[in-house]
Amino acid sequence: MNSIDCITLEVADTTAAERFYEAAFGLGDLVRVRASDAATTGFRGFTLSLVVSQPSTVNGLIDSAVAAGAATLKSAEKSLWGYGGVVQAPDGTIWQLVTSAKKDTGPDARTIDEVVLLLGAGDVGASKRFYVDRGLTVGKGFGNYVDFSMPSSPVGLGLYKRRALAKVAGVDAEGSGSHRLVINGGAEPFTDPDGFAWEPA
Repeated sequence: MNSIDCITLEVADTTAAERFYEAAFGLGDLVRVRASDAATTGFRGFTLSLVVSQPSTVNGLIDSAVAAGAATLKSAEKSLWGYGGVVQAPDGTIWQLVTSAKKDTGPDARTIDEVVLLLGAGDVGASKRFYVDRGLTVGKGFGNYVDFSMPSSPVGLGLYKRRALAKVAGVDAEGSGSHRLVINGGAEPFTDPDGFAWEPA
């Protein structure tokens, strides 16, 4: 297991969700949706990040997401690491739009460089060991953060302490019930220590 082929979001209204994601981000088959009425409350324990090259692209993606119905959780602003903001899709999924650049170098080309799934872990060390035992390689890690090296994967994967991830997202860390997320990759289904489900693509 060394690749995430796509992400499946479980939503109440698949038609509305497909319309939103096409209008907001245009990610094609990287993000799929399927119908579910699974109960969930509060923070679902994960975020999806779109990494781009410059602030104008961040702003453009936030604008298109809000125009399509997203709510702004954190307005885009400069920080020590770059520039970014956070929105929540109508289906409840939290999206971080980020760049390491603090200045534009050209017009907004609306190009997404990376899609990264960040999973909120109760015990980052235990979750890291679980994934390493399943064949993943740690690219970098410090404190409560782990980034896996997956060069051939269209979707990157990282682990973050759940409470820290919620803070970055601008939401309360409390939440229960379904994650309403399926990670598509690998040859067999499994569930990780934090309840995130994987299924073959």
